[in-house]
Amino acid sequence: MRRKRRFSTSSLSFLDIMSCGFGAVALIFLIIKHGSDHDIEAENEDLAAEVNLLQEEVEFGREHLVLARNTLDTTSDELAETQGLARRIIEEIEAVRGNIAEIDSTDEEEDIKRLQEKLKKLEQAKRELEAENEKLGNNVRKFVGDGDRQYLTGLRLGGDRILVLLDSSASMLGDELIKVIRTRNMSSRVKRETDKWQRALRTVSWLTAQFPQDSQYQIYTFNTGFRAAIAGTEDRWLNVDDRGQLDRAIEELGKVVPENGTSLERVFNAVGAMSPLPDNIILITDGLPTQGMKKPRGNTISGSDRRDLFKRAVKVLPKDVPINVILAPMEGDPFAASEFWKLAMDTRGSFLAPSRDWP
Repeated sequence: MRRKRRFSTSSLSFLDIMSCGFGAVALIFLIIKHGSDHDIEAENEDLAAEVNLLQEEVEFGREHLVLARNTLDTTSDELAETQGLARRIIEEIEAVRGNIAEIDSTDEEEDIKRLQEKLKKLEQAKRELEAENEKLGNNVRKFVGDGDRQYLTGLRLGGDRILVLLDSSASMLGDELIKVIRTRNMSSRVKRETDKWQRALRTVSWLTAQFPQDSQYQIYTFNTGFRAAIAGTEDRWLNVDDRGQLDRAIEELGKVVPENGTSLERVFNAVGAMSPLPDNIILITDGLPTQGMKKPRGNTISGSDRRDLFKRAVKVLPKDVPINVILAPMEGDPFAASEFWKLAMDTRGSFLAPSRDWP
């Protein structure tokens, strides 16, 4: 029979010591491992935060890198432009310096002499041109000479108060008697559009365009009576520099219908009653008058009677006022040209019988 083993106190203590030792080792291991894991975890969080911060900085840097590149391109273009401008400025400065050097090297007295010689040549050319104009006379388009004459026509167009007398009788409807008889029975529109009457209106328009700007004017139409182009202005002078009023006067003339006979005595009496008197009269007509202050008894009148009516009318004209006559000759009136020419010469005016395409 087997003998039981006996335990001693020393063997039990050894086991306790060993167990305690292993437990202590295990406890130390656990404590150390727990601390290491906590430190690693804390360290990892710090690193992650740093990584996120770096990523944000990288993104920010990328965005600003694009902006910086664009700014750099713009700056490069501006730099190139500035450099080109600088070169041009330098070139201009050099050119100016060269001009200054040339000016400095030029003798002022020589420049003055050269300019004086050029001025003399220009004055000589001017004198030659004026002499040529005097030789050409009526062939030049327009030249103002002594007495303020237009050498295209010989008409005296100056003066402070210029009076235009436009014949608006039935004879102004045509150059031939048969045309006048046929047209005077037509409508007012046809009468206003006849060639002879339109030439007369263009003549007045041309004349008014030549008036001095600082002068005054008045336009009368006359047949058996008379009226101002602008109704209601018979007792006053109009200013040439009032362009609107002058245009209106020409426009109103276009509404006049040529009709009835011709009384120079009546309109000449009206001229003598003007205050102040005109200092230049331009008469546009086509023949001698057909009546005086009264209507004639018969329907016909002879050439000699018409001449007598003309002479009686001339007597009431104011003295020392030049009469410039523009005559559009009418057939059957042989004395008209000579009588009107004599009137123009006696009053120191001018006489013109224009072609059908004038003005």
